[in-house]
Amino acid sequence: MGQHSIVQVAVDVPLPGTFSYLTQLSVMIGQRVAVSFGPRRLCGVVVTDIPQQGIEPAKLKSIDAVLSGLPPLPEDFMALVRFAADYYHHPLGQTLFTALPTGLREPRDIQLPDERPYALTPLGEAEAPPARQRARLALWQALQDGPLTLAAAKAVTPQAGKVLADWLAEDKIHRVEPEAAPLRVADSPELNEEQQAALDALRGQAGYQPWLLHGITGSGKTEVYLQLIADHLAAGRQVLVLVPEINLTPQLITRFTQRFPASRIAVQHSHLADGERLKGWLDGWQGRADVVIGTRLSVFTPLPRLGLIVVDEEHDGSFKQQDGLRYHARDLAIWRARRAAVPILLGSATPSLETMANVEAGRYRRLSLSRRAHGAARLPDVRLVDVRRQKLAEGLSEPVIEALRQRLARGEMSLVFINRRGFAPVVACTDCGWTSGCPRCSAKLVVHLLERKLRCHHCGWEEAVPRACPDCGNPDIKPLGEGTQRLESALTRLFPTARILRIDRDTTSRKEAWDDIYRKVHAGEVDMLVGTQMLAKGHDFGTLSLVVALGADGGLYSADFRASERLFAQLMQVAGRAGRADAPGEVLIQTQWPDHELYQALARHDFDGYANTLLDERRIAGFPPCAYQALLRADSPSLEQATAFLAEARRLAEPLSAQVLISGPAPALMVRLANRERAQLVLEAPQRQALHAFLNQLLPQLDAVAKRHGRGLRWSLDVDPQDM
Repeated sequence: MGQHSIVQVAVDVPLPGTFSYLTQLSVMIGQRVAVSFGPRRLCGVVVTDIPQQGIEPAKLKSIDAVLSGLPPLPEDFMALVRFAADYYHHPLGQTLFTALPTGLREPRDIQLPDERPYALTPLGEAEAPPARQRARLALWQALQDGPLTLAAAKAVTPQAGKVLADWLAEDKIHRVEPEAAPLRVADSPELNEEQQAALDALRGQAGYQPWLLHGITGSGKTEVYLQLIADHLAAGRQVLVLVPEINLTPQLITRFTQRFPASRIAVQHSHLADGERLKGWLDGWQGRADVVIGTRLSVFTPLPRLGLIVVDEEHDGSFKQQDGLRYHARDLAIWRARRAAVPILLGSATPSLETMANVEAGRYRRLSLSRRAHGAARLPDVRLVDVRRQKLAEGLSEPVIEALRQRLARGEMSLVFINRRGFAPVVACTDCGWTSGCPRCSAKLVVHLLERKLRCHHCGWEEAVPRACPDCGNPDIKPLGEGTQRLESALTRLFPTARILRIDRDTTSRKEAWDDIYRKVHAGEVDMLVGTQMLAKGHDFGTLSLVVALGADGGLYSADFRASERLFAQLMQVAGRAGRADAPGEVLIQTQWPDHELYQALARHDFDGYANTLLDERRIAGFPPCAYQALLRADSPSLEQATAFLAEARRLAEPLSAQVLISGPAPALMVRLANRERAQLVLEAPQRQALHAFLNQLLPQLDAVAKRHGRGLRWSLDVDPQDM
């Protein structure tokens, strides 16, 4: 019997810390293992071989098996996971298994694909198959010209798999290590002076340095990325590119594959099948992928030759995970770049206030692109359409309708933007005032007229559109307000010859939807786009000359202090879709508050001025980025239960630190979600270290408090919350 050792194993359970197991097996830190945990068999990861003090080996279970097929997870990956678990105060096991692709979370061996090509041995070269074995002879002749991959062999004959297996057993062929393809870079456009100056500055700095590439919409930020990435690929390094939305990935992939036709590009996002995502993750880890492009979860992809990280549209809220491990991919990317001693480039036309504050403090260096890359392009003219005394047709003012009519006559494309999908935000009764509320949420049911459904965009509840008011029986119930479906219908009636394309979550749910959209737009098959904020991010539609923004005023009244920042960025981004080629661009914003400072700054294209105004307001109020926040959330079948838990948590918290300001408990902005009542406690501190020291004292006590308030209670912590 061999000597037992004790190791600490992380498993995917909502419990703090790691778990001790006995083993006689040879295990290393980062090794995937199979373990018994209660009645279940789980995948675990060995995180340390130093046991906690006072452990009695007789009470421990043994590791069931060491899972084969992969080497131990790399130390850089494990360090990033530990940092994320510590910073976001999340269980290490859940953090680790969030970072892993689904294919590595199960307690099973992994069979790595062998991509080495096949080549003839001297024995195989000397023994040609007989002429009657046509398939074997064709494959043998193809191998005479050089090594073949399995895919190439199957192109010669569908029987290739069996034939190659037979020849391997007979020593007639062998596997050879493929030679790395030399870097090929397609021709690139000439940079303008600003782009070249930015690229020269980036090339002149080695090691860790966060850069902000602040370029107006259409200024050619992606071209700067591509030329900088070419330098790193030429030096044999890997590059990680983070994008906020899946719908931006196809457009970016096309540009990367055209620029680097011989380089291997791995894609990582949630719409991939588990096998596809696992393959891309392993290609990055094993060094086979030169570039990894993906959404927020790809920040965890191991890259042994990492040389550069690019975060495109760094301001975008999609980089923040809103459940489970509530991490911010941009912030983790910055930590990762610092640890790896590599540069990180943050790109945006509307940088976040957090990034602007870091530039102001000298932690980040800023590079500016103030003009558009296309020679004839310039920023669009922004006009504010005062609708206070105008009669609207389906939400459209006469100046907007006339502008759309002119673009249609000239053969130019228009975009009508409203950040509400569906036909209308609510159905209402004109007699008693009934409105279509969700029975499970503090939200209204949205009309989806084509399906004759009322749908909640928060919990997914659906029901048929009633024929009469459920309260008073009045048959005269009406949809109020506009959504993308209603606008599409209205524009079809106003412009019957126009080719209209609606873009929202409902029309882009298919995997190939964005490919179809790009094909139609670039083929000139679209006159008007109608869409939500999905159209505000990074899309380049060359013939688009008019942007119309509707329903923006609602963003001025939100209780969330970040609402103005988000609205300003959103409108600047969507406005930036216009006038990116030869046709001059125009933006019309319908508003009842044309004199509002936000709209006036938009009309001047004055990002810096308005950002400074917002930063001054945040300093006065003591809000991020001038302070640091965490949000302790609780949800329960009853609001009283959630509030009572938070009140007790507050009583525990108040003696712990005089530097932390505690506000609440108070109901969340959306109190009811999916039949759960929600409340929150806001924790604020002037220094990050003070907040985390406070949380380290408070959190270990909360599970016991939660148990006293019943099994229906759930609580969570959000560090650096983006939504209140």
